[in-house]
Amino acid sequence: MHNATFELGIDFELESGDTIKGLTIAYHTYGQLNEAKNNVVWICHALTANSNAKDWWGSLCEENRFLNNIDYYFVCSNILGSCYGTSGPLSNNPFTNQPYYSTFPSITIRDMVKAHQALAKHLGVDAIKILMGGSMGGYQALEWATEEPNRIQKMILLCTGARESAWGIAIHTAQRMAIEADPTWKDHSANAGRNGLMAARAIGMLTYRNYEQFVLQQTEDDVNKTDGFKASSYMHYQGEKLANRFHAYAYWVLTKAMDSHNVGRNRGSIELALARIQAKTLLIGISTDQLCPPQEQAQLARLIPNCQYHVIASEMGHDGFLTEGEKIDQAIQLFLQQQSN
Repeated sequence: MHNATFELGIDFELESGDTIKGLTIAYHTYGQLNEAKNNVVWICHALTANSNAKDWWGSLCEENRFLNNIDYYFVCSNILGSCYGTSGPLSNNPFTNQPYYSTFPSITIRDMVKAHQALAKHLGVDAIKILMGGSMGGYQALEWATEEPNRIQKMILLCTGARESAWGIAIHTAQRMAIEADPTWKDHSANAGRNGLMAARAIGMLTYRNYEQFVLQQTEDDVNKTDGFKASSYMHYQGEKLANRFHAYAYWVLTKAMDSHNVGRNRGSIELALARIQAKTLLIGISTDQLCPPQEQAQLARLIPNCQYHVIASEMGHDGFLTEGEKIDQAIQLFLQQQSN
């Protein structure tokens, strides 16, 4: 495993027209790039993850599973706007020599992909054998495969979409409202919006899981209880857990970027944009996913040329793309075997 950062020597222009001076990209690689440079697997991560895919996709890293295949050269880049090494709200603004905090410019999924492309050029990666991502990572993968169809040979998508849904935008808006209601929001400090971020995470947990999971895991055995419920403690725990490792400004910026996602923007339509994809694609959905429900996944599969759609039966909801490692690995291995024949 190799952990590094790349400094872009030129101004990085955003889709909005703003620029970032001194762009830094944090990334991890695993394995070795072969002489032909045709063994690259590029992993795009989701909302609050980092560039160490083995840290958060451990279910796919067990022995003999996909992310442990020594024949591949894996690359994962921390997304623009995050707080794990790539330029974001906590990075220093070179014009003020102080962190950006609330002054970090608005970004889009396309801006994230543009940063990936800059890193790929730096690494000497011309072709990507397999591009993969789940949830927001899938947004990046779809955008990249649409923008550079000749570059991507195969693509593996999990629980994702060609545009952010009205349901997703509404959830993100509620989360940002929670952050903005924190009286420390807009403070220029490392703890700004912390309590708001905890509330935003709690809102998110309701969509990452589902009714059945909460009832199964958080129902009380004590029928006489009137307060201090397990479900309540669980939400506080999840909120604090995220607030201890992430920042409200980054969460706010990244959910805004998710809202911007639409592969059809300035390309005529979603249908025309997706028709450009040349990569042989596997799309994996989770049966109980509330954020990217199976019916939405099935529609996406119909619009992507050469796309196989596989639904995994799971009670884990949207989080199934992170936790159902064995089932996901089986689907991936079958897909790759079929494509090699």
